[in-house]
Amino acid sequence: MSFVRTGICILVAFAVLAHGAVEPWSEAVLEIGAAILLLVWALQAITIPDAKPVWNPLLWPLFGFWLVAAFQLLAGQSAVPFLSRIELLKFSALLALFFLCIQSYRTRSQWRNFVWFLLSLGFGVSLFAILQHFTFNGKLYWVRELQYGGIPFGPYVNRNHFAGLMELLIPPGLAIQILGGERRDQVPLITLFTLLPIGALFLSASRGGIISFLAEVGFLAILILARRREKKVLVPAALVLMLAAILVSWLGIGAALDRFATYKKLETSEGRRVEMLHDSLRIFQSHRILGTGLGTLQEVFPQYETVYDGLVVNHSHNDYAEALAETGVVGGLCGLAFLVLLFWNSWKILSAEGESRGFAYHAGALVACVGLLVHAGVDFNFHIPSNALIFLLQAALATSVFPALPLPRRS
Repeated sequence: MSFVRTGICILVAFAVLAHGAVEPWSEAVLEIGAAILLLVWALQAITIPDAKPVWNPLLWPLFGFWLVAAFQLLAGQSAVPFLSRIELLKFSALLALFFLCIQSYRTRSQWRNFVWFLLSLGFGVSLFAILQHFTFNGKLYWVRELQYGGIPFGPYVNRNHFAGLMELLIPPGLAIQILGGERRDQVPLITLFTLLPIGALFLSASRGGIISFLAEVGFLAILILARRREKKVLVPAALVLMLAAILVSWLGIGAALDRFATYKKLETSEGRRVEMLHDSLRIFQSHRILGTGLGTLQEVFPQYETVYDGLVVNHSHNDYAEALAETGVVGGLCGLAFLVLLFWNSWKILSAEGESRGFAYHAGALVACVGLLVHAGVDFNFHIPSNALIFLLQAALATSVFPALPLPRRS
C-alpha cells in the first residue's frame, strides 16, 4: 500500500500548490489521480490474500451524502444537472481518497509519517507565502496574472482559504509540542514547522482564520486538561504561544492589516454575508427535502436574492447554509451524522489512548477539523478541494484506531 500512500500525499500537495484545485484542469487531475489510486488499491486487494478492507464509521454519512447527490441527478431533482454532475465527480474523488486513506494508513508509524508530511507541507507553503507576501508583484507565483481579481496569499487566490489551509496544518505540530509526542532532538524542527505557519496565518490577516485558530487553541487546551492536569504541560504550551507572538510581531502584522484594509472593498462585507445567508436559507425553505441540487447555488440564488448588487454569488459564505440549500434536510442530516460520529468516535479514542504520541496525533487531527468547522460559518473552505481533502484526511486520522508500534525512544 506504499504506492497508494505516496499517491495520496502527492495529490494533496498538488491540490494545495495548484491554487487549491479550484480550476477545471486541476480538478480533473485530482479526480483522475483518485481513480488511478482506487484501481491500484483494488488490484492489490485482490492479489494479496490477507488484505481485508477496513471500515470507518464516517464512511456511512459520507456515502449517504453521495447517494443524495446521485439521486438528485437520476431523479431529475437538480435545478442544473450539469453543475450537479461536476460537483458529484469532485465529491466522489474526495470520498475515494478518504476511503483509500483508511485502507492504506493502518499502523501508528504510517500515521506518524502522514503527520510529518502535513508538517512539512505546512512549513513549505507558509515559507513560500511569506516570501511572496514581501516580494509581491501582483501575480501568483510571481508570473500568473489574476484574471478575476482577489486578495491572494501563497498559492491561493483568496487569503481566507489560505488561512483555512493553515488551520488544518498547524494543530498537529501544536499537539506534538505540548504533549511531547516526539523525541527531544526533533522538538526544534517541529517548533519551526509549527511557528512559521502560525506567522503566515496571522500575516494573511484573515479575521475568520485568526478567530478559528484561537478556537483551535482553546479546544486543544480543553482536550489536554481533560486528559492530564499536570502543571508541566503548561510550560511548553506557554513557550509555544510566546514564540508565536514574537514571530507574529517580528513579521509586522500591523502593516499587513493596514495593507489588507485598503483591499477591503474587494471582499464581501459583513452586511452582504448576512444577506447571502438569509437568502440561502430562503432557498432551503422552498426546497426543504432534497434542496436544489449539489453545486447549483450560483444559478438558483438570483431568484431569491433580496438585494442585487450586480455581482455573481458563487457561494453563500456559509458552508452549512449552502449545504442545506443544495441538499435539503436529507443532506443536512448526513452532515449532522458526520459531525456526531466524528466527535463521538474521536472522543472515545482519545479517552482510551494511553500513550502520549497517539494522543497527540488524534488530538491534533480533531483540533484541525474543529478549526475548519468554525471557519465554515463565515466562508466556503469546504468548496476548496484541497482544504476539503485535508479535512477528510484529518478526520480519518482522528477516528482511526491503530495498534501501538514501538517508536524510537526519546533521548
